[in-house]
Amino acid sequence: MVENIFMGIPSDEEDVKAKLAEDLSKIRMMEAHENSLPVKLDERGVAEPTCLGAREYAVENSMLPIQAFTMPFGHQSPKRKVEDDVCKKLGFSKDVVDIDSNLKDPRICSLYAPDIYKNIRVTELNRRPSTNYMEQVQRDITPSMRAILIDWLVEVSEEYKLVPDTLYLTVSLIDRFLSHNVIEKQRLQLVGVSCMLIASKYEEICAPRVEEFCFITDNTYSSGEVLKMERKILNFLYFQLSVPTTKTFLRRFIQAAQATYKDPCIELEFLANYLAELSLVEYNFLKFLPSLIAASAVFLARWTLNQSVHPWDPTLEHYTSYKASELKTTVLALEDLQLNTNGCSLNAIHDKYKQQKFKCVATMSSPEKVISVFSRR
Repeated sequence: MVENIFMGIPSDEEDVKAKLAEDLSKIRMMEAHENSLPVKLDERGVAEPTCLGAREYAVENSMLPIQAFTMPFGHQSPKRKVEDDVCKKLGFSKDVVDIDSNLKDPRICSLYAPDIYKNIRVTELNRRPSTNYMEQVQRDITPSMRAILIDWLVEVSEEYKLVPDTLYLTVSLIDRFLSHNVIEKQRLQLVGVSCMLIASKYEEICAPRVEEFCFITDNTYSSGEVLKMERKILNFLYFQLSVPTTKTFLRRFIQAAQATYKDPCIELEFLANYLAELSLVEYNFLKFLPSLIAASAVFLARWTLNQSVHPWDPTLEHYTSYKASELKTTVLALEDLQLNTNGCSLNAIHDKYKQQKFKCVATMSSPEKVISVFSRR
């Protein structure tokens, strides 16, 4: 099928997908309407109680699975059968909550979201830094030097109130550049501030000026040196700055994690972000894909907040494309960072997330080790 690029008309396949999603939404709305009961008023004008509870006749969130009428055993509602058929055509089972069902809000791009995330799953492989550049390329810098640099950059991002995407992109640019360029340890900080300057220009509305980055290094480097390194980095990367980071996947995975929640859980979001940021400092986490780290951060965050239920469900498995068993190694590594089992003295991220504005999530930990959850399935 060919898309009309002049008129912006979607292909037949996209039309069918949009129609299926719309049909599914209509079915759920009809069930919610038919499950609602008219309120009877007594002679005083007071509503009489009914035998049905609120859950049976009032559904506020169309993304939540809706209970059908009580039917005889073994009999399926005709509408439910149609809904199941639509779900199968859309590519997910009835146990999976459709987080892309809001077709009315153009900012969500719900129709294209699945294709967008399929594309960035490919991109994360194509623009991935080397996982062993310290051993194969660098001669003068070590993983601990990298950790000190990134810990300092976290403080810089807080000082200039940069968005999280800027920090994640900064670290990605550093690793991609160091994967193929030998750098002396005296110039490692120069690479760091130059990458943050580039990332700020890419992500921020009002990026800090180059002079501000020179000032934050106590004028160790001149603006000319920073700009020269900026050009070198950009030319090496062929200006290919757009790259999926852990933060890119976290947004969607957290949305999937809260698909069945009545109210959003802000602690879950903060805790998942905290765990994901901890991984930025660790060189050994380069062996894990950003999507895998994001999924593992959500897994561990849900477990930390609630040990009474399994932290993985069909919705998360569908949207992350990871089974719980595939997350085990990464989740355990993240838990080590959370508990600081290695006694790391770099505390910028911990100090950031122990603030009240982040609900002090850095102080949270599970009373039961996460290893126990993998034996439940």
